[in-house]
Amino acid sequence: MQCDYFDAGECRSCTLLDQPYLRQVSAKEQRVRALLPQAPEGAWRPTVTSPEAGFRNKAKMVVGGTLEAPLLGIVDGRGGVTDLRACGLHTSGIRAALPVLAAFVTAARVPPWDLATDRGELKHVLVTESPSGELMVRFVLRSTEAVPRLRKALPGLRAELPALAVATANLLPERRAVLEGSTEVALTERSTLTMDLGDVALHLRPQSFFQTNTAIATALYAEASAWVDELAPASAWDLYCGVGGFALHLARPGRRVVGVELSAEAIASARTSAAEAGHDDVSFEVGDATAWATAQEAAPDLVVVNPPRRGVGSVLAGWLDASGPAVVLYSSCDPVSLAADLTAMPAYEVRRVRVFDMFPQTAHLEVLTMLVRRDGPLP
Repeated sequence: MQCDYFDAGECRSCTLLDQPYLRQVSAKEQRVRALLPQAPEGAWRPTVTSPEAGFRNKAKMVVGGTLEAPLLGIVDGRGGVTDLRACGLHTSGIRAALPVLAAFVTAARVPPWDLATDRGELKHVLVTESPSGELMVRFVLRSTEAVPRLRKALPGLRAELPALAVATANLLPERRAVLEGSTEVALTERSTLTMDLGDVALHLRPQSFFQTNTAIATALYAEASAWVDELAPASAWDLYCGVGGFALHLARPGRRVVGVELSAEAIASARTSAAEAGHDDVSFEVGDATAWATAQEAAPDLVVVNPPRRGVGSVLAGWLDASGPAVVLYSSCDPVSLAADLTAMPAYEVRRVRVFDMFPQTAHLEVLTMLVRRDGPLP
């Protein structure tokens, strides 16, 4: 992928951009293999590759510049903002939307926030595109002061950007190095963006996590679903379930599936998706995955874990090892924490491993691992 920003030294977020793509993929697989020496050769499946560009379904843009000439991009080394609205990683719909959104900042008279002077209102613009091309746009503000102007100017934005389906104002009054605050103000009637992944439709609300790469997320969920269907468990948990991606892909008549996630917004999304699909045997709980799991009287046949980068940790890993689910599917975005967690689960052997290149041009990846209990029958 050729990138003018990278060539000019304006952005180096794509740390592997100067390497041929297939070399990147090979290096990622070799790294995972080195961290999982206990996985036999027969366990490895070919790495699932991604488009090299145009794959990123979300844009997290810092807002800078001035009211008349706003910038959407990343913070540079001098505390300013480098405009990246033409970044080639984003989907074509997002790239087309960003100039329109920059013009909207001026039209709505919402001044960019300046860190040095602590003046202005608009901190970030967050954009997500669904597979159908609809957009969710979130304006992260310092206060509610600009909300009336956003509402007044919104019809003009919708005329310029017909794909806009969901718009909100997110409030982040604190001076913190985070993307968003806890309060969301709806600007449109619709509150969810529908992410259609094959036969499964996932509703995505603001403040809900969804995988960055739609094509690879679709492949990841399909692979997990196929592995589980071979085993046909009667019961399953999806821990750290987010908006229910794994849980809803595993849903089958008569199979009891429970998803657990700390984010109430994500659980609301998951429940909407389950109800719309008519999955009576799928339920979702708001809670900490470790606390919830360890409080249950018995484990299910199969557990899916999809933790953040830190992994599941010693408490949950130890509970899984001792509690007896026949199979654990572990979807990890950090093979280092995955390796540490597997060390804490000696009762399981690695049966299958597959790398998914969720983040081309960087060293990051996703890896799906099937762990089977050494001393127990498969479900």
